[in-house]
Amino acid sequence: MSTESVKMGPALSGEHAEAPSIAALRKQAEGCERCDLYKNATQLVFGEGPGKARVVLVGEQPGDREDLAGRPFVGPAGRILDECLHEAGIDRSSCYLTNAVKHFKFEQRGKRRLHSRPNAGEVQRCSWWLGAELDKLHPKVVVALGATALSSLLGRRARVMKNRGDLIPTPAGYSVLITIHPSYLLRIQDKEDAAAERGRFVRDLAKIAPHVD
Repeated sequence: MSTESVKMGPALSGEHAEAPSIAALRKQAEGCERCDLYKNATQLVFGEGPGKARVVLVGEQPGDREDLAGRPFVGPAGRILDECLHEAGIDRSSCYLTNAVKHFKFEQRGKRRLHSRPNAGEVQRCSWWLGAELDKLHPKVVVALGATALSSLLGRRARVMKNRGDLIPTPAGYSVLITIHPSYLLRIQDKEDAAAERGRFVRDLAKIAPHVD
């Protein structure tokens, strides 16, 4: 994917919240009602990690576990991400982890809450917070984990499977690494295919290792 073909997504091109620090931004976001997702979610799940992190990993939205815990990437996909970061030689604690959308969107099926993908409007409204996080952090690399994160960062023309592994420079001064969301690995039934995709994901993540303190 060429730099010329990149059209920035709402997190990089739209208006963003303003606050003196990530902590102040998090406090401000706790009362967010920019879309209707707050009505059914347990709580807002903001990003977490060092305030001077050079690498930011952006997922889609909190899942059921994250919604209950109030922390990003603490469920099954988070466990896979932790393992793959370790295999790539990266310490999760040195990275800042967040999501394109901060509230859990789901469908109730009996006692289970099943993930429902955020729509373009919800991604657009929540870019108010993601863009502000990135403005405050000034990272070297931002990792787009999956299609929703990628759309928020680089717009709809970018495609995960077509541009996977690419590092795309942006006018904000950092590059965006395009890869899958770790939850994709949990859905692969064939063991050999799952192992191959996991290895490829680790190789994608290894590209950010030189930028981690």
